[in-house]
Amino acid sequence: MPPVPSEAQGKGTQRWITGGKARCGGSPWALEEARRQERGNIWERPRHSATMRELYCKQDTLALRRKHIGPSCKVFFAADPIKIVRAQRQYMFDEKGEQYLDCINNVAHVGHCHPEVVKAALKQMEVLNTNSRFLHDNIVEYAKRLSTTLPEKLSVCYFTNSGSEANDLALRLARQFRGHQDVITLDHAYHGHLSSLIDISPYKFGKGNAVKKEFVHVAPTPDTYRGKYREDHEDPASAYADEVKKIIEEAHKNGRKIAAFIAESMQSCGGQIIPPAGYFQKVAEYVRGAGGVFIADEVQVGFGRVGKHFWSFQMHGEDFVPDIVTMGKPMGNGHPVACVITTKEIAEAFSSSGMEYFNTYGGNPVSSAVGLAVLDVIENEDLQGNATRVGSYLTELLNKQKAKHALIGDIRGVGLFIGIDLVKDRQRRTPATAEAQHIIYKMKEKRVLLSADGPHRNVLKIKPPMCFTEEDAKFMVDQLDGILTALEEATRDKTENMISENTPGRTKMTKEAHLAVLSEGAPEQRERPSQKRNGLSMDKHSLLSKRLKT
Repeated sequence: MPPVPSEAQGKGTQRWITGGKARCGGSPWALEEARRQERGNIWERPRHSATMRELYCKQDTLALRRKHIGPSCKVFFAADPIKIVRAQRQYMFDEKGEQYLDCINNVAHVGHCHPEVVKAALKQMEVLNTNSRFLHDNIVEYAKRLSTTLPEKLSVCYFTNSGSEANDLALRLARQFRGHQDVITLDHAYHGHLSSLIDISPYKFGKGNAVKKEFVHVAPTPDTYRGKYREDHEDPASAYADEVKKIIEEAHKNGRKIAAFIAESMQSCGGQIIPPAGYFQKVAEYVRGAGGVFIADEVQVGFGRVGKHFWSFQMHGEDFVPDIVTMGKPMGNGHPVACVITTKEIAEAFSSSGMEYFNTYGGNPVSSAVGLAVLDVIENEDLQGNATRVGSYLTELLNKQKAKHALIGDIRGVGLFIGIDLVKDRQRRTPATAEAQHIIYKMKEKRVLLSADGPHRNVLKIKPPMCFTEEDAKFMVDQLDGILTALEEATRDKTENMISENTPGRTKMTKEAHLAVLSEGAPEQRERPSQKRNGLSMDKHSLLSKRLKT
C-alpha cells in the first residue's frame, strides 16, 4: 500500500490504527469513536474499530443481502465483493483490517469520515433536526455560501436529498418556465434513478425493454477521441453543437418545443468525457433561441474536483453560465443532501404555477450544517489546489504509461477526474472491455479500488476523495504498470506457444490465447457491457489543443 502519511493536509494530523482480525457480532460504537476523536488526534481511530463495526461475518452478510436486498441492486466486484467496515480519508478497510486505496469514491469528497464533518453533524443533531419549513439559520447561511461560489445570476436555491431529486426538480423548473416539454440529452448520459430521469438517460433507457420517449431527443456525446467528430476535425465544438441545432430544427418541424438541454459538465458514466472548448456556449445559444434552458448537472463533478474552478462548467469560460445547476453526491461527504440553483426569473416562473414546493428534509438543519462543514474543509485544506497539483502529477504519470503500454489509447481528464481509455488496437480504437474488467480485479488484489465505465465498459475511472496525495497517485500507477506489463507478457507468451503448436491457425489461435489469459483474471469479464451502469491514431495528438483548456 502507499506510505501512510504522518501529517494530514491542512489542519491536524492523521495516524492509522487498523486493529486486529475482525469477528462476527461486533457492535458499531460510532458515538464512542466520535468522543475518542474529540479527545485525541483529529484523524485518530480507536484500536480494533474494524471489529466494532462488523455485525455479521462476510458469508452471513452475503446471504442476508441475497435474501433481503433487491437482485438488481449490485455491489462492486460482484464475483468477489469486498466487505468494507470502516474508512478514513482516501483509505477503506475490510473486515480483516486490510487497507484499500480508494480511487473511485467521489461521494466522500473531502475524505471518508472527515472529523470536522462528523463533528458538525453530531453537534447539530444534538440540538435540533426538523422539517425544513421551520425558520432556521443553517439553510439560509448554506444557500448564501453556495451562491457565492457561482455566477451572480445563479442565486436561488432549492434543497433536496439526492442528485436524482435535484435533476427531477430541474426538469420541473425548466418545463414550467416556458411551458415547453421536450428535453435534449447526450448519448450515454445518466442523470438519476427516478422515472423522469431514466427517460432522459440513454445510459439506462437503452437497455432492457425501455424505449426512448417522444419528448426526448438524444444528441451525440461530444467525444473527440471516440466520437463522431474527433481531434483531427477542424472545429469539433461547432460540429457537435450543430447536431443539437439540427435536433431543435427537426423538433420544431414536428410541432414540438424544447424545454431544456441537460448535460453533465464532464460526462462520467459516459466514459469521462471532456467537451471541446466552445461547445457549451454554442449549445446554450441554440437552446435559448428555442425558448429552452441549459441545465448543468454537477452532481458528480462539482465542488472543486477540477481544481482550478469550483464548478466544472466554469472551465468553459466566464461567457458561459447555465440557467440551472444541479449538485449532489459530494455536497455532504456521504450525508444525503443535494440542491438546485437557478435564476430569479426561472424561480418566479415556477412559483407562478400556484403549486407550493416543499421538501421535508431538503436543507434540514443537520444537512445544512454538514454542507457548510464540507465547504469549510475544501477551503481550509486547499483541496482545490490539491486536485490541481495531484491531478497534474497523476496525468503525467499516466501519459508515461500510455507511451509504454499499447493497451492505453487515451488519457483524459481534469484535476481529480481522469479516464483511461483501454483499446485493443490504437489504429481502430477498438474498446478493450474484457481487459478493463481483468485489470480492475487485479488492481483490487493489489488493494487499489478502480471501476470501469463508458458505453463499452473499457474506461478506467479515477475520481478519488480530494485528499488523494502524490504518493497515492504513484502507488496506484505503479500497480497498474505491473498489471499491464504482466498482461502483455502473458498474452505474448501464450500467443507464441499456441502459434508454434499450430501455425496454420495463427489468427484464430492468437485470439484464443488472448482470451485464455484474461480468463485467468477478472471473474466478471464475461458480463455484457449492458449489464452495468456502474479511426485515426495519434500517439501524441497534434490537435490536442482543441480539447478544453483549463
